[in-house]
Amino acid sequence: MPNRKSAKKELRKSKANTVYNKKIKDTAKSLVKRSVKAIDAKDEKAKELVTKALKTLDKAAQKGVIKKNTRNRRKSRLAKKLNKMSENK
Repeated sequence: MPNRKSAKKELRKSKANTVYNKKIKDTAKSLVKRSVKAIDAKDEKAKELVTKALKTLDKAAQKGVIKKNTRNRRKSRLAKKLNKMSENK
């Protein structure tokens, strides 16, 4: 338990930020998963879902929730899968 007033405030801020960041991370993660499932199923909405997922990843990186390299890696993998699906049609 923190002893100083500033440490207590920092703990409160940390908890609030954790909740905020978790929401953003979970949203991005679920969109990526939905996109991958749609790609694997060769769904028509796959391109829309991928676009939405890429946008969400960009926002998460911009807000500092995920690192830029993580964003780039996930975007690259999604784009590769989408392109592979497009070629196989």
